[in-house]
Amino acid sequence: MTPFRLSITALAVAAAMGVAACGDDDDASDSGSAGTTEEEAAAPAGPSSSSLKVVATDFKFSPANPTIDKPGTVTFSVSNEGQAPHALEVEGPSGEAKTGTIEPGQAEDLEVDLGKAGTYEWYCPIGNHRDQGMEGEVTVAGGGSGGASKDEDKDDDRGGVSSGY
Repeated sequence: MTPFRLSITALAVAAAMGVAACGDDDDASDSGSAGTTEEEAAAPAGPSSSSLKVVATDFKFSPANPTIDKPGTVTFSVSNEGQAPHALEVEGPSGEAKTGTIEPGQAEDLEVDLGKAGTYEWYCPIGNHRDQGMEGEVTVAGGGSGGASKDEDKDDDRGGVSSGY
């Protein structure tokens, strides 16, 4: 090997070792944060999310009492196919969430945190629409117990939803 090639090879090896040493130093000094970052990258991105199409008419929601398979964020795509303005309000485990007024022929999406299993009320908050039948329940199955659930007797001690036996 010529002295020039030997120098280039030695320089390349030294550079590679320097880069490797830097990586080792970072891992040793930041072992907590480096491990967390890798775990977060490998872990699922939090609670599941789903969507549900909801049709508001005069004076009901369809579906009236939907079931969501897993706890997580739910996007309700609400379309108003009635003649009167409507809205949707959901009483979830983190509090209430509601759309603005949806005029006839219009639609709006509502993202709601339903991160706990349970049964939650939903209704149209406009005027007396709720009294006229624009109400129901959203049931979230699976996962932990629903803290804001109306049917807490359905939750068993293991945090799941029991079959009622």
